[in-house]
Amino acid sequence: MTVTTRFAPSPTGRIHVGNIRAALQNWLWARRNGGRFLLRLDDTDAERSTAAFAQGIGDDLAWLGLAPDEAVRQSDRGALYEARFAGLRDAGRVYPAYETAQELDLKRKILLGRGLPPVYDRAALTLDDAARAALEAEGRAPHWRFRLDHDVPIAWHDLIRGDQKLDPALMSDPVVRRADGSWLYMLPSVIDDIDMGISHVVRGEDHVANTALQLQMFAALGAAVPHFAHAPLLAGAEGKLSKRLGALGVDELREAGIEPIAILAFLARIGTSDPIEPVAGPEPLIAGFDFARIGRAPARFDMDELAALNARIVHLLDHRAVADRLPPGMDAAAWAAIRPNLTTVAEAADWWSVVEGPVAAQTPEEDREFLGGAAQAAAELDWADNPWLALTGLLKAQTGRKGKPLFLPLRRALTGRDHGPEMAALLPLIGRDRAIERLAAAAGWRAGA
Repeated sequence: MTVTTRFAPSPTGRIHVGNIRAALQNWLWARRNGGRFLLRLDDTDAERSTAAFAQGIGDDLAWLGLAPDEAVRQSDRGALYEARFAGLRDAGRVYPAYETAQELDLKRKILLGRGLPPVYDRAALTLDDAARAALEAEGRAPHWRFRLDHDVPIAWHDLIRGDQKLDPALMSDPVVRRADGSWLYMLPSVIDDIDMGISHVVRGEDHVANTALQLQMFAALGAAVPHFAHAPLLAGAEGKLSKRLGALGVDELREAGIEPIAILAFLARIGTSDPIEPVAGPEPLIAGFDFARIGRAPARFDMDELAALNARIVHLLDHRAVADRLPPGMDAAAWAAIRPNLTTVAEAADWWSVVEGPVAAQTPEEDREFLGGAAQAAAELDWADNPWLALTGLLKAQTGRKGKPLFLPLRRALTGRDHGPEMAALLPLIGRDRAIERLAAAAGWRAGA
């Protein structure tokens, strides 16, 4: 069996972190097993689905490194749905129902008022041809329901949740087609999974009830049932399901400077028994992905924790991986010097401005003479080998200063900052002439005066 997974978003908006996690889990399982990862756009909602959203989903997956092996649209597959629907209708597994939304709502309220589950009473199955004709003569067009087999218990082994069992008699026959002929999610999804050879359906636990219904659809269509894995949903840092997570998408993460691999490393491991660790590429995530390691509790999504992981990953990135995002002139040596102080790649531009200058430094009066001497010492140094060590060593010998009184005034004068990259790495980037000029300016006099 070729492992084949699918990510099936509706192009009615951009994907958010919950969607990304579902796509990632499907991609990881396919890649671990040498299989295929498919993108299926569930765009049967013609009013809300747009080409712009479809393009955005594809772009987001590509940026994340989750490009599918194949992409299809449900809107192109109507003939297949019609053919399978006709077979189910002829077999009596789908049937027309004529109740209005108001009538169905009233039935639900009556049942709930009696303390009963709001299960559809199958009144439409009692209608004969004459009754149906009369309703249609009134202008009522039927919606269509899939008839569940109440005599066959619904059971499956979920790869995350374990053994599952539901009683079909306690479930309403699901509506699969609207009165206007448009499709709802349930039946086209099953038809596509069969036609596309999906071996594993990996999705959120909010689809457990859908799976129970769809298992009977697979059987009614004479198809083998795929494996199912229902992952717990994401929860916010406060421990509750967060509406904000439904709006946090790729654009927001990119704006925050989060690297694609950081997103993958974080979402692959939260809610699992594996530690969240920085990785340079997806290979460790693929090798370690296992449904058995996913817990049953909601996975905790903490933006601060993601940002911290992102910083650790930025520290692993080599110059080639980021060169096209760095300021002009920032070479591999400069990246190596500045990288340990970054939380995002975008911050490199700020530190490069420190290298290139100008910088503004406020110098206390008691440090001016010291910095004037530093400017003179810098002019006399051999800059070929570790000028920072040579400069501080000479000034320590001349002034007796050491520790913070020695290093901090120099850092402030040279960078305008109290903290930053190691000065031993930064000073050669600043260079001899700029260093002398900055030290002299901090001392209150021009170099050479």
